[in-house]
Amino acid sequence: MRVLIALGGNALAGADGESRPDEERAAVDDAMESVADLVETGHHVVLTHGNGPQVGNLLLKNELAAEQVAPEPLDWCVAQTQASIGMLVMNALDRALRERGRPARIAALVSRTLVDADDPALAAPTKPIGRYVTEPEAAVMIEHGQHWVDLGERGWRRVVGSPQPRQCLDVAAARTLADAGYVVVCSGGGGIPTVHDEAGLTGIEAVVDKDLTAALLAEELHADLLLIATDVEAAVVDWGTPKARPLGTVTAAELRKYAAEGHFAPGSMGPKVEAACRFAERTGRPAVITALTSIAAAVGGTAGTRVEPGLNDLP
Repeated sequence: MRVLIALGGNALAGADGESRPDEERAAVDDAMESVADLVETGHHVVLTHGNGPQVGNLLLKNELAAEQVAPEPLDWCVAQTQASIGMLVMNALDRALRERGRPARIAALVSRTLVDADDPALAAPTKPIGRYVTEPEAAVMIEHGQHWVDLGERGWRRVVGSPQPRQCLDVAAARTLADAGYVVVCSGGGGIPTVHDEAGLTGIEAVVDKDLTAALLAEELHADLLLIATDVEAAVVDWGTPKARPLGTVTAAELRKYAAEGHFAPGSMGPKVEAACRFAERTGRPAVITALTSIAAAVGGTAGTRVEPGLNDLP
């Protein structure tokens, strides 16, 4: 079975969400043990990942050096984290598989995601990224053409557009490698945001949601299962109340109903729920939301929130 696993960015960082090199290596090592279990049992795995803490580090370096060196654009930051996280994943998974007596071929792609140049999200940026800063610090970055907003007592924060993913531009390379037996790491951080313009393809200052890109990549690769790995065992309704309960198997329509009722936070579980629903509805195949440590059980159908297509979604 071809399984596309979307790893959360915080799963690849330290316990406090920071991205220090030693802690990041240790976190990736732990994550790849679970992935190696799947590969060992014969599943064909494609990986994608978040990069929030890692890009946050690069943005901080941009801000600290802004008066001396022009900040690197956000699409460059995404590309850099794809390469650095991809290298860590390849090394860690190679070690984990060799310990199991199963060497594997692994490849990481620096990969782009096509978005619409006229996506409304680009004209009205609202996605917050990076740290809070003082007004004078924000002013330096605004002079470099960035969008920053005053959030009151907490300070100023940068905002960018978060357009919808339309196409994983490098999916053909990912498919060729996956068909040849490689474990492929692709579309990290939602993919490098890219538009068509008069010059051809151009990277832009934006953030593409990693879970929505994962759903699109899984669809384009004809994955049998989309598995969204996070820090909880399942999606939960009535979170934080005495009535809280995890969801097991649900249809996409049922899950959308819970989402419409406000059960899933927009910045955390909300995008995962939307991605799972999109994949199930568009492909007629299931998606699962679960903890990284439970991915083997989730593939076996015994863990996580499993999102099945409804009768109207079957191809």
